Amino acid sequence: MTTEQQRIDAGGNWLTWGPYLSERQWGTVREDYSPHGTAWDSFPHDHARSRVYRWGEDGLAGISDNRQRLCFALALWNGRDPILKERLFGLAGPEGNHGEDVKELYYYLDSTPTHSYMKQLYKYPQAEFPYADLLRTNQTRTRQEPEYELLDTGILSENNYFDVVTEYAKAGEEDILIRITVHNRASQSANLTVLPTLWFRNLWSFGLLDEMPSLTLMNPGPASYVAVRHPELPAYNFYFQPAQQTLFTDNETNTERLYNVPNASPFVKDAFHRAVIDAGVDELAGRTTGTKCAPLYALTVAGGGHETICLRLAKGPVVRKPFGEFDTVFAQRQREADDFYRPLVVANPQLAAIQRQAFAGMLWSKQYYNIDIPRWLAGDPGQAPPPASRKTGRNHQWESLNNEDIISMPDKWEYPWYAAWDLAFHCIPLAMIDSAFAKAQLLLFLREWYMHPNGQIPAYEWAFGDVNPPVHAWACWQVYQLEKGQKGAGDVVFLKKAFHKLSLNFTWWVNRKDAHGKNVFEGGFLGLDNIGVFDRSAPMPGGGRLEQADGTAWMGMYCLNMLEIALEITRHDPAFEDMATKFFEHFVYIAESLNRMSHDMAGSWDEAEGFFYDVLTLPDGRQVPLKVRSLVGLSTLFAVLPLTKSQLDAAPDFAYRLNWFAQYRAGLANYQVVEATDPEHLLLSLIPPRRLQRLLQAMLDEAEFLAPGGIRSISKRHQHGYQVDINGDQFGLRYDPAESSTGAFGGNSNWRGPIWMPMNYLLIQALGRYDAYYGDTLQVEYPTGSGQCMQLGAVAAALTDRLVSLFVPDITGSRPLHGDDDRYRTDPHFRDLVLFYEYFHGDTGRGVGASHQTGWTGVVAHLIAQTYPKPATPQS
Repeated sequence: MTTEQQRIDAGGNWLTWGPYLSERQWGTVREDYSPHGTAWDSFPHDHARSRVYRWGEDGLAGISDNRQRLCFALALWNGRDPILKERLFGLAGPEGNHGEDVKELYYYLDSTPTHSYMKQLYKYPQAEFPYADLLRTNQTRTRQEPEYELLDTGILSENNYFDVVTEYAKAGEEDILIRITVHNRASQSANLTVLPTLWFRNLWSFGLLDEMPSLTLMNPGPASYVAVRHPELPAYNFYFQPAQQTLFTDNETNTERLYNVPNASPFVKDAFHRAVIDAGVDELAGRTTGTKCAPLYALTVAGGGHETICLRLAKGPVVRKPFGEFDTVFAQRQREADDFYRPLVVANPQLAAIQRQAFAGMLWSKQYYNIDIPRWLAGDPGQAPPPASRKTGRNHQWESLNNEDIISMPDKWEYPWYAAWDLAFHCIPLAMIDSAFAKAQLLLFLREWYMHPNGQIPAYEWAFGDVNPPVHAWACWQVYQLEKGQKGAGDVVFLKKAFHKLSLNFTWWVNRKDAHGKNVFEGGFLGLDNIGVFDRSAPMPGGGRLEQADGTAWMGMYCLNMLEIALEITRHDPAFEDMATKFFEHFVYIAESLNRMSHDMAGSWDEAEGFFYDVLTLPDGRQVPLKVRSLVGLSTLFAVLPLTKSQLDAAPDFAYRLNWFAQYRAGLANYQVVEATDPEHLLLSLIPPRRLQRLLQAMLDEAEFLAPGGIRSISKRHQHGYQVDINGDQFGLRYDPAESSTGAFGGNSNWRGPIWMPMNYLLIQALGRYDAYYGDTLQVEYPTGSGQCMQLGAVAAALTDRLVSLFVPDITGSRPLHGDDDRYRTDPHFRDLVLFYEYFHGDTGRGVGASHQTGWTGVVAHLIAQTYPKPATPQS
């Protein structure tokens, strides 16, 4: 067992400190106290340096304790910028031509699960950062044009930038060594001011802390350090190498700058900006205590050279030689990280490097998240009360929600708030390296302070009541299986805990999203944003009701997930056997509803076109099939379960009921949901073989769904548009391979054609399950029309190759995800850097959307592990 694995298993305080600091706290719902819920306007980037946050903090390459009382991050100044670089800059949702978008170059290079070693890279221009140019140019671009990024400005064209590498190595559970290495990539020397900043989150202004914390300079001189004292933390000491100055201020709002109200003291949150940029150090001269501090290093870095700064944050008594063991500890932690990952990644060095960066991104994207809805609605004592509209506005029906935890975020800048169905996918790669954390994350969202009393799982902070696909049970089963494969035994107690709460959530779906009790599920939004011809969360055109193929398919999948979990628990506790029967019978009803030939049910199968479509039922009884060929129809593939003899032998009453029920319903439906080649090999699926082959014919057609980099979300058949008439009004869409060309859902996300990794992951997994039952008795053309036939397992492997190819450099060194940017192909300081985008261009594979959403795109690490060979195990 590796040293890192021993730390994971031991628990203790190794996780007290981590990369829990957000990269954007401004512009979030938590910090929005506006009358109309305009979060971006309520707390803009321009306020962030001067205004105290209420619910969390943000910073550059930063860390915090797990309740975010104490924070550490970098501040930089290149001598030209109008403000210190304390946080990542990006455009607010209304500012960009494709919604919110971070406009910086930064990369997560490494991390272990306990954060015993972490590494991040930030590229900082030596010329003035082009804030105005990025904003202005993006505002003038149309939705048909790409986003204007930092590399497009040309500011790095002559290599006039710094690579700032921040590394953390823990000498002990709460003893963190910090190494900042500044590389000058230009040929000429350049100046850089570095302020490694330590500060307390302001809890005292909101009545959450009675005693003021303090940062106090001790032993002024070469051996000085800062004593860190907080009533809710142990005593820490902050050590730093000799600096030109040590600055102290307070984490208090600059009311004079923001509101033209005199400050009670000059020691405010943004005082370092004035001290460094405006040479206003005199204001801070002689001050040796505060709630925010930073040693100041004015570096001159030679062309092509580098400079290093060392710091240490340690619990306990004064360390006599705080930097004496620095290099030794860093080297040891790096070796331990390599030892930990060696058996987890594949043998191919290129693929192993992709996996390692995927894991790094997953682990760096852990974030402290705090919101208490009752207090958010009512406001804090002594503070201005929220507007009256808040009582009936966003999230007011979630008064039971009170979150304060470390949570896996989709992206700590563009999505610095959890999304329930994103998190379900996050837990797959996380379980490969830290199954305990993955299990805890899944159970967290089923706890009473997350799940609504009615059983709904909160979606995301912009609308906790929105509806994401019900993939939580699927994720619980996947994580259970992964851990069982690693350890040889599964955590049945975890399954039981999840199963009880998931049963409540399943009941919520049945009661709230099956309006007429016909096993037809409407769902609404279902996380797919603009995939339809109209907003599926809004009232339907003509007062109709949308019967959704994907809503019904997701519920079919949910049934089978719960059935499979119940059968596994039954091996250990027979009391769960009846629940297996319950979910089987519900699955049969859903399968029948989906497959009826007439248009009286959702997701009607169109025999002529060989596809499932949504159906809009109007008040007068007319039904309008919405013939968009998309993931809505392909999602019907997800609900599939081959049953083994051992599963049936362990649940004899269930096996008897399954056989009886299948025979009993056989005469009442157009579709037999249970297939059997013999009594020992059964398959439950929504789709019979003939329809399965028709769907796959479309999915594997390069003129429709099959792209060089995976499966598109909408068929390319719609590249010239699709329209439908509803009571005289026209609704339509067009195949959109990359950035969204509409403003729907903020315009920053597009489901009308690009390749989305999690949906591809589910399709590949489903093909594998079909193959486990059919084997070589079912083969399909791949690609359609090629004349080359494969069984479904081979198709799954071929699709995996296409997805993985997005990240792999070709013979010229180009990775499809980087598009046409030559820097990533030729520049030695760029070519090994991989980004994990939100989604990918449906034709070229270029990365699109949030550039650091390792989150669900991180499942590529598991796809690689499933498909490609591991290193040979050393012989004992």
